[in-house]
Amino acid sequence: MHPVKRIRFLPVACLLAIGFIPPNYQREKWTSLFNEKDLSGWDTYIGPPLDDAGKKLSEIPVGLNHDPNHVFSVIKDGNENVIRISGQEWGGISTLNEYSNFHLQLQFKWGLLSWGQKKGKKKDSGLLYFAVGKHGADYGAWMRSQEFQIQEGDCGDYWGVAGGMEDVKAIKKSDSEYVYNPSGSIYTFSATSKTGRRCIKYPDAEKPSGEWNRLDLYCHGDTSVHMINGKVVMVLYHSSQMENGQAIPLTKGKLQIQSEGAEVFYKAIRIQSIHGLPAGLFK
Repeated sequence: MHPVKRIRFLPVACLLAIGFIPPNYQREKWTSLFNEKDLSGWDTYIGPPLDDAGKKLSEIPVGLNHDPNHVFSVIKDGNENVIRISGQEWGGISTLNEYSNFHLQLQFKWGLLSWGQKKGKKKDSGLLYFAVGKHGADYGAWMRSQEFQIQEGDCGDYWGVAGGMEDVKAIKKSDSEYVYNPSGSIYTFSATSKTGRRCIKYPDAEKPSGEWNRLDLYCHGDTSVHMINGKVVMVLYHSSQMENGQAIPLTKGKLQIQSEGAEVFYKAIRIQSIHGLPAGLFK
């Protein structure tokens, strides 16, 4: 494959003009990714056990589809079934299928429990998209991917996982803080970039802890849009990955939802194919 070419950023108005974002955007039928009964259609993966400081106690992972402590389960919440992720061990559930050119929607809310190095801190999870390669590539727990951060106060942030890279328009706040701003400069975020692999979302659109939040993720080609509760909080460009020192495209992969030290609940997970990015997202 050829290296990714970092092209000059085009504003949304130009994208509309060339038809990249169809003004007559059509939606396909939704496909549910959660049957509200069990975790059919998903793999579970749990990394090596950790001590309370986050240090690995072993290099041997608990493994694929082996969950003795029931980190991942389906429980009753009121009158509906939801996915519970305890957070007790680090890992995730991942779809069996890979996806590209999609709109993903789900709802999440925080539980009360936190564990290990995350105990008493911000509750943490995450949606990993375009997940490829082996399980455990990052911290022994997650696949190479792009992360839509799900963490108290930080939902919508970007984090490059195990070689994932994105370009984002941002404002530099400090050597370690870059905040999304559509009027900012383009920065590349990855584990090997001097800017680091985190870009902070803007604005904050989360609801108070314990309430259900809606997440929408649009991906078309190498462009993605992060939304929380109906608000765009980040637009990302040139999705790619580092492979043997070369940047190559990353535009298709599995979806993975993290277990990362906090109890969290998910429901209404569904996906639809898209033929472009709806212009209304950018108003």
